[in-house]
Amino acid sequence: MKDEQINDPIATRPAERNGDRRGIQSIEVGGALLQALVRHGTPMILKDLARDAGMPPAKAHPYLVSFGKLGLIEQDPLTGRYGLGTFSLQLGLSALHGLNPLRVATPEAAKLSNEIGQNVAIAVWGNQGATVVSIEECSRQVHVNMRVGTVMNLVTSATGRVFAAFLPARLTETLIAEELAHLARAADPSLRLSRRQLDAELEEIRRQRLARAVGQPIPGINAFCAPVFDHNGHIALTITAMGAADNFDPDWHGPLAEKLRSCAESISARLGKMEG
Repeated sequence: MKDEQINDPIATRPAERNGDRRGIQSIEVGGALLQALVRHGTPMILKDLARDAGMPPAKAHPYLVSFGKLGLIEQDPLTGRYGLGTFSLQLGLSALHGLNPLRVATPEAAKLSNEIGQNVAIAVWGNQGATVVSIEECSRQVHVNMRVGTVMNLVTSATGRVFAAFLPARLTETLIAEELAHLARAADPSLRLSRRQLDAELEEIRRQRLARAVGQPIPGINAFCAPVFDHNGHIALTITAMGAADNFDPDWHGPLAEKLRSCAESISARLGKMEG
C-alpha cells in the first residue's frame, strides 16, 4: 500500500518551517511615530514629531490619520499637536496590570549572575522589612549567610539601605531608629553610625542609584544593590550582587556596578518606568 499523503497546511507553512520572522514594514515605520511620542512625553506638532521619527511630515501624516481612527493618537483641535490617544492608554494599563515584578526580574537576575560570576539576590519590601525572595547562585562558592526569607538590616546592608533611600520615610523611620539605637550600643566603635552619617549615605545612594557594602556587615564579602522602579516611579524590588572581596570590584563605576545598574534599569523599563 502506498503511503497516504498527509496534507497539513500548518506543517508546510514556510514561515514556521524556516523560522522566518519577517514583519510588516509599514507597521514598523508608523510605529516610530508612537515611539517618538512616548519618548517626548508631551503632545508634539507634526514637523517635530516627524523629525523625531526620522521621516518627512508628508509621510508621517497618513500614519497619524490611521492611528487617530484607531484611538492610538489624538490631535488637539486648537493647537494641532498630536498626543497619545485613549486606546494607547488602555493598551498601557492592560500591559501594566498583567505585570508581576518578581516574574520579570527573576530571569534577568539569573542572566546577570551568569554574566558577572556572582550571587544575585532579589528582595522586596514585606511585613518585616526588606525581605529576600530569590537567590541566584553562581558557580563560584560564596559563603554568605543569606537565604530566601532573610530580612535585611536597613542601616548596615546594601539591600536595606536601598529601601531606606527610596521608600517613603513613614515606612522605614521606626525600623531605622531602632537599628541606629542598637548600633550605638555596639562594643566595636566602628559599627556605630550617627543619623547624620546615615543620611549622607542615603543621599549618595540616591545619586549613584546604587548602594555598596565593602567588607561589612559580612567580613570578606562585598555587595552592590540597585533599585528597580515600577511605572509610578516607586521602588518595586532590589537586585543585589554579592561575592568574595578578592573577586568583587567595589568601584562605583566599574564593570560590575555598571552591569548591575543596567540590569535594574532594564527591569524598571519593562515595568513601565519612564526615563529620567
